[in-house]
Amino acid sequence: MTIEELYNKLGDKFFQDTDTGPIFYNVYIFRYPPEDEYEVREQIQNLKARLKRPNNNLDVLTINLFEEFCDFLHKKRFGNNPSMLTYLRAKEEQGAADAVGDVLNQNAVDEDFFKAVHDKIERHIANDNQLKKPFVFLYGMGQIYPYLRTNTFLSNFERYNKGERYKLIVFYPGSSVGNSFSLFNRLKDDHTYRSIQLIEPENFVNP
Repeated sequence: MTIEELYNKLGDKFFQDTDTGPIFYNVYIFRYPPEDEYEVREQIQNLKARLKRPNNNLDVLTINLFEEFCDFLHKKRFGNNPSMLTYLRAKEEQGAADAVGDVLNQNAVDEDFFKAVHDKIERHIANDNQLKKPFVFLYGMGQIYPYLRTNTFLSNFERYNKGERYKLIVFYPGSSVGNSFSLFNRLKDDHTYRSIQLIEPENFVNP
């Protein structure tokens, strides 16, 4: 399957209805080969642009989870340092990589981080620009590893997830057997996802 078929799926009026779904849960996984990571990132932006055209009138929010995490750290104070991200970069350059890794692991599961993602989605939905907002694209799952696994994010985000307001489309670089997923086709996640798998691409063809 091509990226064009994913576009057709997202453009389907029935699928855009947030009340639809076989198990009434709004997380959809779109798996792709890890080696296609850079191509997929480009295609995500292409999809966003195409879905915004008048024939669809959709405003899709795209969230790179790794970039969102970096922004969260940059805005967070650390002692007398106004930016935790800047401080951690300096410490890593000084050779304290293990200590930096511990801090990153802790902050990646910080409740404030999940709430920051939720707040960004809420601001997007509240923007009255006359366009429909049925989808949120979530990607960067490979970039944010090993500090945060996809299943850990989804489990912790459930308390904020608004299934009646939008569908969360998760772009996942890896494979699965049933609902058990392996990041990069190698790293098995600890739990299965309460999610629905979307079509699996065989290749990514520019529309």
